[in-house]
Amino acid sequence: MDWVQRMERAIGYVEEHLAGELDYGAAAQIACCPAGHFQRMFAFLTDVSLSEYVRRRRLTLAAFELQNSSKKVIDLALKYGYDSPEAFARAFQQLHGTTPTAARSAGAALKAYPRISFQFSIKGVTEMNYRIERLARFSVVGVQERVDTASAFAQVSRLWAKAQKAGLFERLWDLLEPGHAMSGILGVCADGEFGAAERFHYIMSVASRQSPGEGMIRRDFPEATWAVFEAKGGPEAITDIWKRLYTEWLPVSSYDLANVPTVECYLPPEQHKNELWVAVIKK
Repeated sequence: MDWVQRMERAIGYVEEHLAGELDYGAAAQIACCPAGHFQRMFAFLTDVSLSEYVRRRRLTLAAFELQNSSKKVIDLALKYGYDSPEAFARAFQQLHGTTPTAARSAGAALKAYPRISFQFSIKGVTEMNYRIERLARFSVVGVQERVDTASAFAQVSRLWAKAQKAGLFERLWDLLEPGHAMSGILGVCADGEFGAAERFHYIMSVASRQSPGEGMIRRDFPEATWAVFEAKGGPEAITDIWKRLYTEWLPVSSYDLANVPTVECYLPPEQHKNELWVAVIKK
């Protein structure tokens, strides 16, 4: 399928740049996917973050070269993205359980992580309830935090717990624009620091036309088409919808992801559901 081919080409780019500088944004472009989605998608599809995959592959190749060449440890450290032999040795020890020098010895036990490949399998046993919405330009107002992609769900959960104790929900409800389609408290997965650092901005917010209060920011959204997915149950159900978006819906849909921040919409508890809003464009 086209979706699988694009991901394979992106992994091809990653593999070609394991030695030297690797641009995650370029890999996302090859996959025809916004950078903000690409690393999350990779993690959901493989159960490992992109940075961890790259680390494992680089140290796998480094081990091969240690055993089959006379290259110096410092040269291999620089080749595979480490600033010093000491940093390389620590990472090597952590993965392989031995030092780079000891890895040259006959009988050294090492680990090898092969290149990943993508295959498409039919799932769809459980339906995904979604609708397509077209929204005009709008803005959100709220508190912005920085989140690491690899541990995003755990961090976001802690942010919401902290926000609740601080009374942020009450402040946000006072700012909510009446009648807006996104009628709950929003978690916006925005751009910001994607790339080698693998971070993004998460904005706890509401759709609002008001000016941001103290400690808050305003984020403007363009007119866009949105796929809106229903997550029945509590807030934790959003995690499953994220995964099914990437692994089940996107590969077979007639849409690609648009370069617009994704929005988690947390509705009042009595509705027993929440929503994931993902901006899309026709293929």
